[in-house]
Amino acid sequence: MIRTVRSAARLEGTVTLPGDKSISQRAILLNSIASGSAHVSNLCHGDDRASILSCMGGLGISISAHSNCAQTGAEECFLVEGQGPDGLTEPDSVLDASNSGTATRLVAGLLAAQPFFSVLTGDESLRSRPMDRIITPLSEMGAHIMGRDDNSLAPLAIRGGNLSGISFEQPVASAQVKSSILIAGIHASGETTVVQPAESRDHTERMMHAMGADITIDGPRISVRRSTLSAMDVAVPGDISGAAFWLVAACIHPNARLTIRNVGINPTRAGVLDALQSMGANIQIKNVREIGDEPVADIIAESSQLHGTEIAGDAVPRAIDELPALALAASLASGTTTIRDADELRFKESDRIVATVAGLSSLGADIEERPDGMTIRGVDSLQGAPCDSAGDHRIAMTLAVAGLTATGETTIAGAEAADVSYPGFWHTLNSLTPD
Repeated sequence: MIRTVRSAARLEGTVTLPGDKSISQRAILLNSIASGSAHVSNLCHGDDRASILSCMGGLGISISAHSNCAQTGAEECFLVEGQGPDGLTEPDSVLDASNSGTATRLVAGLLAAQPFFSVLTGDESLRSRPMDRIITPLSEMGAHIMGRDDNSLAPLAIRGGNLSGISFEQPVASAQVKSSILIAGIHASGETTVVQPAESRDHTERMMHAMGADITIDGPRISVRRSTLSAMDVAVPGDISGAAFWLVAACIHPNARLTIRNVGINPTRAGVLDALQSMGANIQIKNVREIGDEPVADIIAESSQLHGTEIAGDAVPRAIDELPALALAASLASGTTTIRDADELRFKESDRIVATVAGLSSLGADIEERPDGMTIRGVDSLQGAPCDSAGDHRIAMTLAVAGLTATGETTIAGAEAADVSYPGFWHTLNSLTPD
């Protein structure tokens, strides 16, 4: 699908975001193996939601949707009937995580602990993404896992059970890998410890703790022991990764004021806010509160005079999914911005370093690929042109936001990719451009 975006005279309005997909998937998976039933509201939309519901349903978990939920007050919620740590059943067919790397790696950690055989796969893009980073620690714990290409790619054939705890030092900070090991660890004998080289998103640890897991967090070290979780209702906050596009849109547009409601601002995910503020963004964070152990706020973003910055080191894992949008912000900032230590971008739905550089370059940005990131020299304006999403939802949305400020028309091939994480994206974009 090709979408056309034209420059907008003004951006204004209020945004209600889809539920955070990272929290959504963990809420479904952990409640599935908990004792009792739980209601999960504001679940993410799109393929990520379908992936986790399909996988857990294939393992025998009953999950049903309800309208006007009395327990949560939400228009829609999902009732998850937990089966406890030993209640999953061997799937009748292959489990398909589609395009969701989060679902694949979290479910693999769960399957590694189950005393049955299973096969886990995904779409063509997911089958090209490295899985050895979870296969190695899960195999060390005692699971038997076989994949394609010397055990590095899905589909994964898994025979699990009888796991023993390990101490695993992550070579690269990754919340998905960390979570996979911790999920296996609550089923393993002894203690399982993950040592992170840098802080990554901590939704799994927060939710496990809230659900009664025997978990200890000591800086970069997280340790878990065999635990039975108690089911917990979860009201999923708005996805800060989705908010990032509107934050950047407001900051780079010369006539903009946007209010984004109910955004999750977990400090391990708030790197986009820190990066934009370091660039001089006009952002206000209001009404900070906590919902189910997760900090939430409303954010107001307005037109800003941005300047270059550096995004590197520990800041990268906290903003990894938002780096394409931040590269766009840097393209219209004064001075030079350097993004480094971000080679993890090469292993997403696309090689996001290549895709971001190609997409923004086609619109006139002065952006250069680095082995582990990008160097961006700010320009005065972008020019509308044909560009391509590379089949990646975050690239599609980054290019769409760029088109709101570029002169003329920006046409985006593969625009439907946005539906993977944000099915309402195009509707929201239209609603914020009254002209």
